[in-house]
Amino acid sequence: MSELKNAARERLLNGELSVGVGLRQARTVDIAKIMATSGMDWLFIDLEHNSMPLDIAVQISVAALYSGIAPLVRIPIGAYGLATRALDGGALGIVVPHVDSAAEAMEAVSRLKYPPVGHRSIGPGLPHFGYAAMDAKAVTETLNRETLLTVMLETPAAIEAADEIAQVDGVDVVMIGTSDLSAEMGINGQTGDESIAAAYETVIAACKNREKWPGMGGVPQADVIERYVGMGMRFILTGNDLAFMMSATKSRADQLREFL
Repeated sequence: MSELKNAARERLLNGELSVGVGLRQARTVDIAKIMATSGMDWLFIDLEHNSMPLDIAVQISVAALYSGIAPLVRIPIGAYGLATRALDGGALGIVVPHVDSAAEAMEAVSRLKYPPVGHRSIGPGLPHFGYAAMDAKAVTETLNRETLLTVMLETPAAIEAADEIAQVDGVDVVMIGTSDLSAEMGINGQTGDESIAAAYETVIAACKNREKWPGMGGVPQADVIERYVGMGMRFILTGNDLAFMMSATKSRADQLREFL
């Protein structure tokens, strides 16, 4: 296997948009290559709002490693045992939902990064290196660098703590979960509301000050995404397989029904 590189991180390092797709319905490994060929940089393998078992998530992650797309796994709240197993199984990043404070971000780093950054246990025979025996120091240094740790801010309290959260060493991406944030603010689904835009400004500024990457999800409207990208968002969850499949299928069905 060639030198390990995280395609999502490479885009960010180059100052480009890093775009990903959520997986809710996919259960076979070919989805990794399909999404890579479609132009995506990363998979958002969702174990928080999904029935997908860990074994399937790991199989997709391994396929992604060999397909040029980064496999990132979102875990349920506090499920760090699941997260470390996903990482050992092939994931190149963990998305931690509902992080409201710097203390919670520090716990994520402690659990998910190797020493000296964190306290993740070292397992043998990792798929990231073709299952070959590797020097432990090289493994930990490489994976600490290439594994993206993304924390999701989904409440007003989290937005208020954005600068402190962004200060935490080991956090790579500070991502706004716009759906839950809008619900918490009493404007459910109003992703372009000025109060949401203000939250985006806060997180983008915090990331700039602390040399972290700002991320966003839960915004389906292209014009709203364009606005937030213009403000500085760089790590973009574009949508999920279910929504894309239904949209394309409905468009095709409507088109065909006009033939008669």
